Amino acid sequence: MLHLYEHPLSPFAQKVKIALHEKGLPFETSMPDMFGSPEERFVNASPRREVPSLVDGEVSVFDSTIILEYLEDKWPAPPLLPRDPAQRARARMIEEICDTYFEAINWGLAEIRVFGRAKGELADAMTARAGRQIAGMHGWLARQLGPRSYFNGDVFGWADLSVQPYLAAAALNGFPPPGDSALATWLARVAERPSVQKFAAAALEALSGFANLGPIVESGVFLREYRDHRLEWMMRSGGSQIVLDGMTKKNIRFAIELE
Repeated sequence: MLHLYEHPLSPFAQKVKIALHEKGLPFETSMPDMFGSPEERFVNASPRREVPSLVDGEVSVFDSTIILEYLEDKWPAPPLLPRDPAQRARARMIEEICDTYFEAINWGLAEIRVFGRAKGELADAMTARAGRQIAGMHGWLARQLGPRSYFNGDVFGWADLSVQPYLAAAALNGFPPPGDSALATWLARVAERPSVQKFAAAALEALSGFANLGPIVESGVFLREYRDHRLEWMMRSGGSQIVLDGMTKKNIRFAIELE
């Protein structure tokens, strides 16, 4: 059986779980130990020690996009990508923007609100900045959706499962799409899909355990990863001192250096 290393709050893992469910593929999941020494099987499957990573017998695949491609190549029915090459590229571009821009905004809000990286006026300013950025994403996504029923076209697919985790997380953070918008209607529609309902419920359950984590992060027991788009968001949104403090206190991390 397919085995997925994941965390319920990871939008990257949520994407993959929705895809597996939509394709009707049985799979089991586990969460690697991020506080201590993760098991060798996970490290071998994910050299950057990130979730998700998929183990299919002797084959290991990491990175959510590459996993989606693997699933589409090995189990092409039902398809998640449109048949038309231009529309396939469009779906992938929507995924890219969500993965590298939208994710960082939601991640930054968690750094402030859940992990306590900023306080007082700085926290307020960074939260307001995130709200403006999310409003921009709402506008861009609304243009991508247009008159379609789904981002993928007439049916739910790759582009939709790439948008849903991020749009839902932003709404949970207090920044939902405008209530009378097509984007809000789309979000409500996909929330009714069994694949989305199942994994959204798992995320909410996991979120209930994310309280008073500031001291744990401050102590360096749990290191949040700052790299690529996340680091860029923090620097551009007023958090440069947060990065410097985290490096000094050694309570943030960057990508694993391969050996």
